[in-house]
Amino acid sequence: MANSVHTVLTGHPDNRKHFRQRIEVTLAQSAGGGITITYVIHDVSPDMRISTVDAPAPADALWRTTCCELFVNPTGQTGYREFNFSPSGQWAAYDFLDTRKSAATTPGCTAPVIKTKREGSTLQLEVGLPKSALPRGETLRLAVDVILETNDGSLGYWALMHPPGKPDFHHHAGFVLSLSPLGFRPTRWP
Repeated sequence: MANSVHTVLTGHPDNRKHFRQRIEVTLAQSAGGGITITYVIHDVSPDMRISTVDAPAPADALWRTTCCELFVNPTGQTGYREFNFSPSGQWAAYDFLDTRKSAATTPGCTAPVIKTKREGSTLQLEVGLPKSALPRGETLRLAVDVILETNDGSLGYWALMHPPGKPDFHHHAGFVLSLSPLGFRPTRWP
């Protein structure tokens, strides 16, 4: 097991042809038991909708445009937490009791620290999630994904693993990484 993992996300087979971006993600355990996630999106074209850096704040429906996401499921539970991170610094967190079954309340978790950097055609988001923002559990299953939007409103989807059919980041087949006190390792849903 490792204290960090570096991987390349896979574009969904139904993405339009103009979505040819390469997306790399590095996850690392941070001091105090949190996670640092670095999303690097290569070949960002001028027709991509990328929000500019703004004051960090909670916001809703970030998944409707360009954003990076992390899903976290404590082992042995059907529930999970979804995080959305925008290049603007805005973020959201949602709890689900089961696949797409929203919890009655939103999680009162600590705000992530989001750093956005753009150099040429490369966009980088570095997200620091403290342990207090993560759901409780000794071992956590993770799904990592990115949504990109173009100016014409088309969306492209990238993930560690895509289940069959249309893009569905809530599907349990996408939770293919595990984080325990010993580090990261590949995993599958039970």
